[in-house]
Amino acid sequence: MNKPHLVHLKIRRGGPDQPARYEEFPFEFEDGQSVLDALRWIRGNRDASLAVRFSCINANACKECVMRIDGRTGYACTTPLHPGDMLIEPLPNKRLIRDLVTDTLPPDER
Repeated sequence: MNKPHLVHLKIRRGGPDQPARYEEFPFEFEDGQSVLDALRWIRGNRDASLAVRFSCINANACKECVMRIDGRTGYACTTPLHPGDMLIEPLPNKRLIRDLVTDTLPPDER
């Protein structure tokens, strides 16, 4: 059996009209779990107000979990967790809606 690891997710919180704040959430994980696995667990078990977007069941809406992870743009569903600290932020070049949710639609499709 795999020994669980511990990650501390430092998540940017707030909306466009609020100053940015960061909250830290510890999460025990096993090899193979993703950032999205941790975010879904946090929202379901620690803080239901955490805004994060994903649509893994709908292939037409895939890519909704794109965000900044440790300073790089990536998909939360495919980015593996690693022990230690991880910084999770919304996309910087998109309109912020709340927490990790940004407006990913082009302006002419809104």
